[in-house]
Amino acid sequence: MNKRLLKRHKRQVSRAKERVKLSEPDLRTPEEITAAREAGRAAGARSNDPQAHYSTPSVRNRGGPSTASTAKADG
Repeated sequence: MNKRLLKRHKRQVSRAKERVKLSEPDLRTPEEITAAREAGRAAGARSNDPQAHYSTPSVRNRGGPSTASTAKADG
């Protein structure tokens, strides 16, 4: 079984080496790179408030504990 696993591993490694993609160099000028960064930053920066995503309470916290606590108190 050890030979079988060794053969399998060799096959996997050789196939993985064939699939390697080399990244291409960035041929843009520094001005084009800074312009692209500015464009990306403007599109992604909708709000400067870091807690904008957390402004609404989660669904789990809406009205759940009050009904559960009264049911326990009655029992």
